Amino acid sequence: MEWQFVVALVVAIPIILLPVALVWYLNIGGIYAAVREARQKRALRQEEMKEAGSKQ
Repeated sequence: MEWQFVVALVVAIPIILLPVALVWYLNIGGIYAAVREARQKRALRQEEMKEAGSKQ
């Protein structure tokens, strides 16, 4: 392999992978936020059910 080709790969790979990693990070962060919000809503709903059950 020619050294110019190796240099081109070393330069091109981070340029290609950086946007891919950024999109992956944003997707995983969004999924994590949605799961966390759903768990909080479920816990709040269960707490309200417990309170409503104890008042009767």
